[in-house]
Amino acid sequence: MIACLSSNLPNLHSTPTAPGQTTSEPDSKPQAQKLKSSPQLNRWSRARAVRSGRKLDRFGHRSPQSSVNFQVRDRDGVDLEPERISGGEDNVEAMEGKSIYMVSDGTGWTAEHSVNAALGQFEHCLVDRNCAVNTHLFSGIDDVEQLMVILKQAAKEGAMLVYTLADPSMAESAKKACELWGILSTDVLGPITEAIASHIGVSPSGLPRGAPGRNFPLGEEYFRRIEAIEFTIKQDDGALPQNLHKADIILSGVSRTGKTPLSIYLAQKGYKVANVPIVMGVELPTSLFQVDPEKVFGLTINPLVLQSIRKARARSLGFRDEIRSNYSEMDYVREELEFAGRIFAQNPVWPVIEVTGKAIEETAAVVLRLYHDRKHKCSMPRISKRY
Repeated sequence: MIACLSSNLPNLHSTPTAPGQTTSEPDSKPQAQKLKSSPQLNRWSRARAVRSGRKLDRFGHRSPQSSVNFQVRDRDGVDLEPERISGGEDNVEAMEGKSIYMVSDGTGWTAEHSVNAALGQFEHCLVDRNCAVNTHLFSGIDDVEQLMVILKQAAKEGAMLVYTLADPSMAESAKKACELWGILSTDVLGPITEAIASHIGVSPSGLPRGAPGRNFPLGEEYFRRIEAIEFTIKQDDGALPQNLHKADIILSGVSRTGKTPLSIYLAQKGYKVANVPIVMGVELPTSLFQVDPEKVFGLTINPLVLQSIRKARARSLGFRDEIRSNYSEMDYVREELEFAGRIFAQNPVWPVIEVTGKAIEETAAVVLRLYHDRKHKCSMPRISKRY
């Protein structure tokens, strides 16, 4: 089993040699074999590109690059056979745009959300595809050999690496390999872990989530989340209105404003959520107006965006033309939004959240901020009741 990278790494700043040339160093060791690309990762990259509708390209026009040897040692400190990685000679297929590899020894949630948050700063470029980015998540990577296979593929593809590795030896292996192979990398977990360790004066365990040495007893919070999810599923789409008083949060809005996915997202955080649809010609349950109004939240959306969402939904459900026109025609969409607006105006305590262009996480953040502000009676001053 490979334990860590050797400290005797080749000099990255040495002048590359052309194929066929020899260096002045003595040939005391057998010549290293050239690393072959991983067929499994290549197939995975191709499938991802095809699903995204992107054209596959080859590295055929890349200039030849130098090869570097990668030296590793096993747990007993014995040098293993070095491997060579070459950037220009292998016939590797790649996707258009830049790739970001996310590697984690756990679920990858932290790395993935950190990358997505950072990519949000480049929407002006990503939307029109002028700077396409492809993200790849590798979770549960708890072995150095697995890690090296991924890093070799990243080097061949010219990808950036973002990693969250709790094991210090794994993180150090990733760091040294990236330095050696010229991979742009960011350690998300390491710096903050070291800062906390210094602050509280305790060394970290170095064990990833799910490791045999880490036991997480099923406590009260776990069962509260399970109960919240079960409650929220039962209360979906206006079901069981007699139970609205048991909900922590109640969402109300016209069809396709994201009530159900928002409800499930909040339920996974431990909140019991009910959602009540607003439909013209259908009377709202009286229990909606009998519960504490401070836990009711209205959702609204831009009519043009709502129309496009409804058209896509109607097509996916195979609606007939007459049903589709009533559901997704602009006049009907505007009328239904105005109907919902009048209900919101009649209940001024309900905050109205504009969900146009917001991710579920963003809308949830607004809901929870208002929910806790009201719960603790410390609301921040605001300009209007629409968020």
